[in-house]
Amino acid sequence: MRKMVCAAALALTAGSAQAQDEGAFVTFQALKPEVALEAAVAAMEYCRGEGYQVGVAVVDRFGTMQAFVRDRFAGAHVEETARRKAWTSVSFRTDTLALGELTAPGTIFSGIRDLSEPLALGGGVPIEAAGSLVAGIGVSGAPGPDLDDACAREGIAAIEEQLMGF
Repeated sequence: MRKMVCAAALALTAGSAQAQDEGAFVTFQALKPEVALEAAVAAMEYCRGEGYQVGVAVVDRFGTMQAFVRDRFAGAHVEETARRKAWTSVSFRTDTLALGELTAPGTIFSGIRDLSEPLALGGGVPIEAAGSLVAGIGVSGAPGPDLDDACAREGIAAIEEQLMGF
């Protein structure tokens, strides 16, 4: 036991020394609220054009809500499910359509579905710029998770040019 504690202390010391070499702060990029809203509106409008009434949430890289829009006839559930899909996409750094397959019953990752916040149902997509996670978008209300996913990706496509400036 003592050897394990010593090894852990050495690892922490080595990690701390490395962190000091890099400075005491980290930097990161996040979408501006106006860009987050633009992505949400674009996803909603795309879904509307396809005949779906949805809610769209955009969260920052830490999972905090930045923007939410709900079409006039979307169900009451879409606020929570869109937010949870967006949160899940940034938390697990993968789209929720793929996460749904990875966490299917009987798989090694199926326990993720037992957690209270993640929602492994298509429609959540991480937003990246220059290889860095900057936000996540979640869509809920289309008649299938694959359609929610398509709408989310259209929201990202609407801001793609702005993401290139990063």
